[in-house]
Amino acid sequence: MIKQFVVIGCGRFGQSVAIKLAELGSEVMVVDDNEEIIQSISDKVTYAVQADATDENALKALGIRNFDVAIVTIGSDIQSSILVTLMVKELGVKHIVAKAQNPAHAKVLYKIGANRVVFPEKEMGVKIAKSLVSSNVLDLIDLAPEYSIVEIKMKDDWIGKSLVDINMRRKYQVSVIAIRRNDELDINVEPDRILMKDDVLVIVGNNSDIKKIEA
Repeated sequence: MIKQFVVIGCGRFGQSVAIKLAELGSEVMVVDDNEEIIQSISDKVTYAVQADATDENALKALGIRNFDVAIVTIGSDIQSSILVTLMVKELGVKHIVAKAQNPAHAKVLYKIGANRVVFPEKEMGVKIAKSLVSSNVLDLIDLAPEYSIVEIKMKDDWIGKSLVDINMRRKYQVSVIAIRRNDELDINVEPDRILMKDDVLVIVGNNSDIKKIEA
């Protein structure tokens, strides 16, 4: 089942989220009061609507209650962010993700019904810092404080071997969940598949075990 997302506020973060969701096959509506932004993104998402999101009647008219997830990316105007999050909650959207400026802002967003609050600049900074610590790590997703999904470059002593030969689970206590080769992601990983120099392994595991691979 295709999820339906509404992204309210189309700054750089909002646009990047909306476009990526659409690329992943989801139905996405973006809402912003800036006509120029709406025109620039209209061909990249399912619907792009110029409207004042702080107007409850405008939100009702857009059928906000029919969306599975609302992503409120109004971050600079804290008052509008809180107001829109509250209205979206009251209009019946079950899952709300909201962007916050600071911990106090985040606390209020949680209080009025946001299911998840994000700090894009902070989270991206942490992500970049982690990736810079090791030249092997290409990308990562934090699952929990102690666990991550990481894309990692091939080590020289893995080339020409299979996953059975390397025995990642026993040697490193991590699991390979996919292999990226030539921009194609294979999630049906055969254990006897021979690894090539440019392959990228997608692994999941405890951060302390992942660090052993990076070393």
